[in-house]
Amino acid sequence: MEKRKGIITMKGNPMTLVGSPVKEGAQAPDFTAVTRDMKSFQLSDLKGKKVLISVAPSIDTSVCDLQTIRFNEEAAKLENAVVVSISMDLPFALNRYCADRGIENSLVLSDHKDADFGLKFGYLIEELRLLARGVVMIDEAGVVRYAEIVPEVTNHPDYDRALASITGR
Repeated sequence: MEKRKGIITMKGNPMTLVGSPVKEGAQAPDFTAVTRDMKSFQLSDLKGKKVLISVAPSIDTSVCDLQTIRFNEEAAKLENAVVVSISMDLPFALNRYCADRGIENSLVLSDHKDADFGLKFGYLIEELRLLARGVVMIDEAGVVRYAEIVPEVTNHPDYDRALASITGR
């Protein structure tokens, strides 16, 4: 398994990313995650749609909370597109969070079971078994058009660039 150092820090501390980094212009690897109601989800379930994946370490932190809320609000404005929010949080916590925050426009997933997304997209933080913060946009043909890993995990992603990648504006 590929390990990469020098890509991210967490509160200034260097971390190791595990997995193959997803590349812009490449076909997005299919991955499996768990829905809030404990069902299996595969990226291929969304074939033919644009998919913006908002990647967060844990919804129980302020930056992850703001990121999830922001992309959920933007999801309501998109056509033929799905916003997926993914973290290592358990489905039970995701259910509580979505109910408390009114998250209804995004598909909220857990990668806790197999870390399949984290490994196939290169977002798994070895030291913490959390996902690095970032955004991935996949077009209708399944090609990665935008990929961001935020260098300092406690910082926000580039919302404007991520949204421009899916809207074309």
